[in-house]
Amino acid sequence: MEIEEKYTDINNPFMAQAREVARLSNDRQQPTGAVIVANGKILASASNKNPLSSEKLISLHQKFCIRHALGVKSGTMYWMCPGCAKKEDHAESRAAKMLISEGLPDIPVDVYLWGHWWCCDVCWKNMRKLPLGNVYLLDDSKRLFNIDNPDNILGKQFQV
Repeated sequence: MEIEEKYTDINNPFMAQAREVARLSNDRQQPTGAVIVANGKILASASNKNPLSSEKLISLHQKFCIRHALGVKSGTMYWMCPGCAKKEDHAESRAAKMLISEGLPDIPVDVYLWGHWWCCDVCWKNMRKLPLGNVYLLDDSKRLFNIDNPDNILGKQFQV
């Protein structure tokens, strides 16, 4: 069964919680939060993590990312840049791994993702290990969180 992304607004309590989880990210350019829900209960949540640990290195990466300089498509070729989060550092993959380690429910789960406008192939693969129901992105996320969109809110995600 093919699962597609669905959309919801920030007034959805689980999307609002995904936004709060994103605040825990150390990736200042694209902080992302994922919340996994079943039967109205949060089962797991995680933010993305930049593999660089110091603020100076993170700031340097934001200015001089190899992938962005070369125009590499979002969600691909993370190996090119030591500052780009590896696939296992993505919020969706981290939350899925957390839920798998705690034990999967017998019912479908929904994933709420705040801070990104799509799920990369690796994250889809990791989420497919769950009894996946729906994946929700924030309304208008393709504009809000897409670095290639001139009207994005990157860098001011929590001010909106």
